[in-house]
Amino acid sequence: MVEFWREALIFIGGLWAGTINTVVGSGTLVTFPILVALGTAPVNAVVSNAMGLVAGGFSGAWGYRREAASVKKTLLKLVPVSLVGGLIGSLLLLNLPESVFGVVAPILLVCALILVIFQPRLAKWSKSRQAARGGTDPDDADRAKIPAILYVLVFIIGVYGGYFTAAQGVLLMAVFGVFLQASLQQSNAIKVILSLIVNLMAAVMYLIIAPERINWLIVLLIAVGSLIGGFIGAKIGRKLSPGWLRGIIVVLGVIALVNMLLKLV
Repeated sequence: MVEFWREALIFIGGLWAGTINTVVGSGTLVTFPILVALGTAPVNAVVSNAMGLVAGGFSGAWGYRREAASVKKTLLKLVPVSLVGGLIGSLLLLNLPESVFGVVAPILLVCALILVIFQPRLAKWSKSRQAARGGTDPDDADRAKIPAILYVLVFIIGVYGGYFTAAQGVLLMAVFGVFLQASLQQSNAIKVILSLIVNLMAAVMYLIIAPERINWLIVLLIAVGSLIGGFIGAKIGRKLSPGWLRGIIVVLGVIALVNMLLKLV
């Protein structure tokens, strides 16, 4: 039985992750280290965490519904790509030996942390590209042709998200800044919805294939926390400077990395 302070810690982690996922992306780098530190097996932590964060994805998507409506055609084109990517990633997680995840996860975690650290520069680069294009008219963004490379990258990020989930939002925002003619708020809305699709597809596969890996108490705590956090993130996402959040994400990610590396030794 999980002790009360552990329950509170997981709930707060879910609340925080739901907020961060809507604002920046990479909320898994809050919840995953907490679960691993509390003794949850890494693969089980990914499974339970992804299922719990689905709720936060729904509230975040609802909060960005106006921006999403302005890029409805773009979403209809990209959602199936993320869905297939998330399906493949979740199948890889569930079917590859757990020892493979134990080796691959620290590498993915390092990559995710690097992305979080350099996220401000990626965002600045995205803004400069939009300025070079003369800005983006919100009314024209949904009529622009999507390059083939963006479909490929969204698919790869979907596979990554279905396998590990951490920082898929940061990856999406980086590629949108280069290959998608949309405003930052429109891109953020697309990011929130595609991340939700990946997590939702992964959750369905976990339920069908590996229900024994699901810790329902963890799912409930993260779901309630992230649901509230998603609404908070959507409210403050247009105003909040996330630099201080990023610093704590990196600290928690390093803790998880050390924890996993010690288990490999």
